[in-house]
Amino acid sequence: MEQPQVNSNSPVQMQKSAKSWITSLGPAIITAALVIGPGSVTLTSKMGAMYGYNLLWVVVISVVFMMAFTEMSARIGMATRQSLLATIRQKWGKAAAIVMGLGCFLVTSTFQGANVIGAGVALSSLTGISTKAWGVIFTLLAISLLFFRHFYRILEKLMLVLVAIMLFSFLCTVILVKPSLGGIVSGLVPQVPSGSAMLIIGLVATTFTVVGALYQSYLVQEKGWTAAHAKEGSRESYAGIILLGLISALIMISAAAVLKPQGIEVNTATDMGKALEPLFGSGATVIFMIGLWGAAFSSLTGNATIGGAMLADALGFCSQLSSKAVRCFIMAVMVLGGIVALVFGKVPVQLILVTQPVTIVVVPLIGLALFALANDKQLMGDLKNTPLKNVITGLALIFLVILAGKTVKDLFF
Repeated sequence: MEQPQVNSNSPVQMQKSAKSWITSLGPAIITAALVIGPGSVTLTSKMGAMYGYNLLWVVVISVVFMMAFTEMSARIGMATRQSLLATIRQKWGKAAAIVMGLGCFLVTSTFQGANVIGAGVALSSLTGISTKAWGVIFTLLAISLLFFRHFYRILEKLMLVLVAIMLFSFLCTVILVKPSLGGIVSGLVPQVPSGSAMLIIGLVATTFTVVGALYQSYLVQEKGWTAAHAKEGSRESYAGIILLGLISALIMISAAAVLKPQGIEVNTATDMGKALEPLFGSGATVIFMIGLWGAAFSSLTGNATIGGAMLADALGFCSQLSSKAVRCFIMAVMVLGGIVALVFGKVPVQLILVTQPVTIVVVPLIGLALFALANDKQLMGDLKNTPLKNVITGLALIFLVILAGKTVKDLFF
């Protein structure tokens, strides 16, 4: 008896396809949620309030660089059967793997304190409970997630919800305020208004995070993807980072359309919340604080996951999130961030001075290592970088070197 054919365009099939696509976004969504922290939200709001639509091109450049490195990292993860640091250990020695793993740990630990504080500030403004108290609560909440058996699945779903909240809030606001389409188009043309250089560098640096891109290779392996999933993995890596760029652009457009005409300078979280007033009225601050908390908590959890997993891998432990050893290292990053928030109430200058030199050296090295591995024909096979990808990632590497040079100048001269 002939079996009836299933219509691939039927509502049921389309629903399954949409669900499958959303599920496959997991690794890139985690990377995007890591990048969208309190710092990037503040910068994009400030740039929109001060310069209107003029700096939208910065979001585009940052996203292109991040897409290139995230997709490149995903291909490396799918092409190899071992972790990225294990591959580096095999190619360049144990010392190279330890330097990179320890560097990632220090970089993420520095941001961890800021994310704990950012999450605390968001709800402290709404409840009156101290920032430090909320910081401790959120640190304990993040640690509690580690005790669930399917930690990766919980992390993936949590990030998807938090990103969706931010996207929905600002998308609705932009639709409501009807921003200038001409202004948006002109803002895509590169220009550097007077006094904007530091904000531009800051936004690119917080959006194009090489450490976050590097961890994509671990996430696709955690997902179980191999070379057979190359097209799917690359496509979903792009989609996740495009979502990141869309949220950043919407925040900037909202600030440009709502805050700039009123002459509101973004100096506090309350100022940023006013960008949502056309949609939420007097409740705008509450909604924005929830979004800011989402940005901070997602980065808090993601940062710790990267820092802990990378250090565990560098020291010879496995990198799987199901490993008790890896979870202990992740917990160490969370505890360190909680202590910084509780004791100092801000990221101490001493910690910045210790970690900044490491960042200057390690981040460009990570970029170069990813670039070299992605061009290794023996390792990558058909997943090797194309000439176009080499051009884009090469430009991104030049930016990393320039940023490192500027940081050296600011720190020591």
